[in-house]
Amino acid sequence: MVSVPSPFGADEDTFDAYDEFVPEHAPVPGEFLDGHRVLDGRRHLAVHRLARELFEERAVYDMTFGYNLARLNCDTRHPDAGYRYAVEDADVVAEADGTGDLPTGADDLAEMPADARVLRAEFTPTTAFCPQSDTLTRGSFRAWNGLADRHEFDLVRVRVAPMHQRSTPINAALREMEATYVETGEMPDTSDGDGSGPGLDTEIDDDVPGGPEPDGSRTPF
Repeated sequence: MVSVPSPFGADEDTFDAYDEFVPEHAPVPGEFLDGHRVLDGRRHLAVHRLARELFEERAVYDMTFGYNLARLNCDTRHPDAGYRYAVEDADVVAEADGTGDLPTGADDLAEMPADARVLRAEFTPTTAFCPQSDTLTRGSFRAWNGLADRHEFDLVRVRVAPMHQRSTPINAALREMEATYVETGEMPDTSDGDGSGPGLDTEIDDDVPGGPEPDGSRTPF
């Protein structure tokens, strides 16, 4: 997909490379990842390269900036925005099951087998009022789980960070999508736009260093 020209100027120093993990240009892991194995360094990069490919295939694009949503992590103008990831710790989830006092990072989760491989992906938007957060997180969920044959995770749980003013209803809708997917094995239908567009003629060409073509990376787990 050819990027829509952004109304914001950019130069060659605007973006970090896709193969460069810069902690000060990445959002701080939020409560949804708390207590789980947060990815950084090469492990974060491997997962995020794959996210880039899946988002490109399903056309998960940030229309404000006119680029693949994965590119937001590289955009130095928004160092606190983008995705962070954690591999879910089944023991943490089990401790919360059946209790009225959920630990930080746990919510009303669709149950998975104890040996399931679950990835948590938390999206921090550029502002608390970002109108695309619902669309982008739904699109991300559909890309990760609709293309599950491209990675080794049995489920990818997606949430928006609590700094967003509508995080509660957005995350409730994501939990509902997740529950339907886990129960039926089918991706739930959606009656509105979700940030994905299967069948569109897309190609990665975003001028960010670190690999302009899909590299077929698999996460190192």
